[in-house]
This record gives sequence, C-alpha cells and structure tokens, in this order.
Amino acid sequence: METRKFIYFASDFHLGAGTLAESLLREKRILRWLDQEVKPNASELYLLGDIFECWFEYKKVVPRGFTRLLGKLAEMADLGIQVTMFTGNHDVWMFGYLEAELGVSLNKSEIIKEWGGKKFLLGHGDGLGPGDYGYKRMKKVFTHPLAQWAYSRLHPNLGLSLAQYFSSLSRKHNSEPQHFMGTKKEWLVQYCEEKIKEENIDYFIFGHRHLPINLTLSNKKSRYINLGDWLTYFSYARWDGTEMYYHFFENNKGEVYENI
Repeated sequence: METRKFIYFASDFHLGAGTLAESLLREKRILRWLDQEVKPNASELYLLGDIFECWFEYKKVVPRGFTRLLGKLAEMADLGIQVTMFTGNHDVWMFGYLEAELGVSLNKSEIIKEWGGKKFLLGHGDGLGPGDYGYKRMKKVFTHPLAQWAYSRLHPNLGLSLAQYFSSLSRKHNSEPQHFMGTKKEWLVQYCEEKIKEENIDYFIFGHRHLPINLTLSNKKSRYINLGDWLTYFSYARWDGTEMYYHFFENNKGEVYENI
C-alpha cells in the first residue's frame, strides 16, 4: 500500500440540521468523501468544529444518530490515521466520549502545528477577532463548568431538544453573508492580521464562516483559509507536504474567494 502522506481539513458538516432525510444525504456524501479521498491518502484528518448541528454529552447519554460517520472515523483511527476534532459553537459540549469511543483527539481551542517547515494555526474560529461581543459573553457561559453541570440536570429528551432548537435558531438568525465582505469587515481576517504581528504563522485554517476563502494576508506570505461548509459548498483543504490545495467534493460549481 502506498504510504499515506496528505493532511485533510474540513469543518461545518452540521449533521442534524434540516430534516432527517437531508441530514442523512449529507452524511452519506461525507462518507463517500472519506472513503474515496481521505482514507486512501491521509496521514491525518482535522475536523474543525460544527460537525454536528448540536451536541451535548450527558454522563451516560449522547445524541442519537450519525452512526455512519462515527463508525467511519473509528475505522480510520483504527487504521492509524490520526483524526483530530475541534469543538465549534454548535457542538461545544463535547467532554470525552468521542475520544474514548472512536480514538480521536479533541481540541477545545486553537492549536499550532508544524509540517514541512511551515507553521499552521488551526481552530473553529468562533469568537476570534473584533466584534460579536454578545456571542463571546454567551460562550463564557456555555463553557463554564457550573452552567454545563446545571444543564446536565435536564432530562436528555428535554435537554437535547432544547439544544437542537436553539442551534437551529442561532444558525438561521446569525448566519453571515455568503459573500466576502472585505478585509476590514471579516473578523477572522482581522484576527489573522493582528496575530501575524506577534508570531510567524504561515497558514491560518478555520471553519465557522461557511464561506470558502483562500486569502493572502498583508505580509504577502501568510494565508488565511476558511474551509466553507458541507451545507452548500462541500469544500475542504489538503496539505501535500509542500502546498495547500482547496477542493470541492461532488460540486463542480464550487468557487473560493481568493486574492492570489
């Protein structure tokens, strides 16, 4: 077997969004991507948050569904592919079940990795940069251990139903424009620009924005890549050890905003 050498990045599957039939079609599409593209070629896979429309792990209960994806991730981990997941604003309440059950790694904040002599900053992207102060205050509540403990006192039927309802409401009401708003208005661009003043980062890779973006920053060498989503674009990125490439799966009309 050829040595697996590529590193893949994707985010914002939002499994559970829409009807059961719509979510299932999306899940099966993701599995085709994993089987056809990722599993034969990947040494590592990074899923950068909002994989689920909502997620709350009780001590003995987890949300039903998504068994095809969970089984596939476990299979890939068993094959020696390093699978790393990040919490997003829709699935912030992951507490260890997926790590124990699937063998994946879990990150709740941004991390820095180095490959091929390049430095990468990876994260979901929620709450970074200027603005969005209401969400930043809410995130502090959502991630507070006391708030998580109190919510876990709710019966799972009620707790998960409420989580699903508010996740759907949040996505509909707070979705950002599906066009690039300019570097002064894109909060993640502003975050990247401030970060490169402090540290040499070659690639910033985020989700959350739901828009495929491949942007060279003001220093002319660092790049901000937003992974888009699997609700509309079915987009992902791949590092081959030397270069980063943007792709769309089963979507030949996909377009990425870029300035290079």
